[in-house]
Amino acid sequence: MKKHLLSTSAIALGVAMAAPAAAQEWDVSFGGYMSQHVGYVDVNGSANAGQDYDGVNILSNSEIIFTPSITLDNGLTFGVNVQLEGNNSPGSQIDESYMTISSDTLGQIIVGGENSAGYKSMVGAPGVTTMYINSPSISAFIPFSNAYPGGFRQAGLSSFTEVAGNNDVQRLTYFTPSFNGLTVGISYAPTASAGQNAGAVAAGNLDRNANLSDIFDIGVNYSQTFGTTSVTLSARYGTGNSAIVGVSDPETWGVGAQIGFSDFLIGGSYAENNNGAAGGVGGGLPADYGSNNKGWNLGVTYDIAGPWAVEAVTYQGEVSTATGKARYEAYRIGASRDLGPGVDWDIYLAQVNSHNGGVGAARLTSNGTLIGTGINLSF
Repeated sequence: MKKHLLSTSAIALGVAMAAPAAAQEWDVSFGGYMSQHVGYVDVNGSANAGQDYDGVNILSNSEIIFTPSITLDNGLTFGVNVQLEGNNSPGSQIDESYMTISSDTLGQIIVGGENSAGYKSMVGAPGVTTMYINSPSISAFIPFSNAYPGGFRQAGLSSFTEVAGNNDVQRLTYFTPSFNGLTVGISYAPTASAGQNAGAVAAGNLDRNANLSDIFDIGVNYSQTFGTTSVTLSARYGTGNSAIVGVSDPETWGVGAQIGFSDFLIGGSYAENNNGAAGGVGGGLPADYGSNNKGWNLGVTYDIAGPWAVEAVTYQGEVSTATGKARYEAYRIGASRDLGPGVDWDIYLAQVNSHNGGVGAARLTSNGTLIGTGINLSF
């Protein structure tokens, strides 16, 4: 990430007033990314009856990330991370917004709207292209929500889960320093019902009798290299207090691993969400969420001599519903070419098959095939 230093007189004056007798200065920097995908899609299935999704579509995804920081004489580094969405969306224009406090001996403290320690500790199947199937991203081309009730940050669609599917809520997180490659993190969020990045003023005061509350997450990550072999292992667990009488507290857990040797990288993960009962608990979960989400992914990449790398990856998800086991199957093969510093070109073929678990006339399906290409810029 390139660092762009701002040296206007106003900023210089602000730094001088903050630390008049010290040599510390704020490193006011920013970076970000932009991905533009163009693909041809063929969609079919009973859930899409009377609708026409076939043809060419375009997906844009971009953010500008501001990361000012300062290191004090005592060795503590204070930093800010604010992620501005580069595309209009129904949600907030700010993705994540949080403060960090870190040092080599302290580890790292994160305060603000960010994912949990469990989420941040997880690893899964590797990939080289950015048309993600271990997330709902591919739904921009292949609409499957009418057939499959798996949701964002739920194991039915992604092994990178959160308790009851919360996302970037106000949270306090601590990560230990790395001990020979081992890092442990723990998080606490007062509620998942305030919405992404909303503080107490925006969300209103927290009534624990009416909201999912007191969410705890723990994550463990171990990463080490042995000769020419690299190993990364991860595990996480999270739970919260349900406000619904007679409904058990929601939980999520997962494990993941990656092993690299020669020019190959192989990895996968497995995760579950137990949301207490059909209908979910708090956090704005829709009524068609099942009481249990589970999913796994597996993938391999190969770095070809030269600028190309290739991949093969799958995600398999399942959601318990009143009508049966709804299923999501996604497959992707692709290649990515390094065009220069921070510039990649992707080509890929992806397939999604999904259904709602119904029988006979109640069975809804949504299937699609995508052939696409994308340019990814990272700066």
